[in-house]
Amino acid sequence: MLDPGSNAELPVIPAKRYFTIGEVSELCAVKPHVLRYWEQEFPALKPVKRRGNRRYYQRHDVLMIRQIRSLLYEQGFTITGARARLEGGEAQVESSLSQQIVHQVRMELEEVLDILRH
Repeated sequence: MLDPGSNAELPVIPAKRYFTIGEVSELCAVKPHVLRYWEQEFPALKPVKRRGNRRYYQRHDVLMIRQIRSLLYEQGFTITGARARLEGGEAQVESSLSQQIVHQVRMELEEVLDILRH
């Protein structure tokens, strides 16, 4: 569904537990108001809300947002089509998210190896 190369231009996701909406916006190249809209349209996207109704996204949320971004912006799905694709292909989504995590870890390990070489 989402090949690892399609999000190659996006920054590496840092090793953190929670991300603010501003950080997720930069990590996924999507404006904050679009993220808030997607929360309404995609039931699986539910960031933790804390004091003051502030959103805190976890790593799996960031990966899902990148998945949604790919479906909408790169593969040409409509919101309804992307929602159906995500809901209908839950096993595919999990597989794709796993592939993204493996790709992310590999990139991080390559960075560490590069640092150690120098």
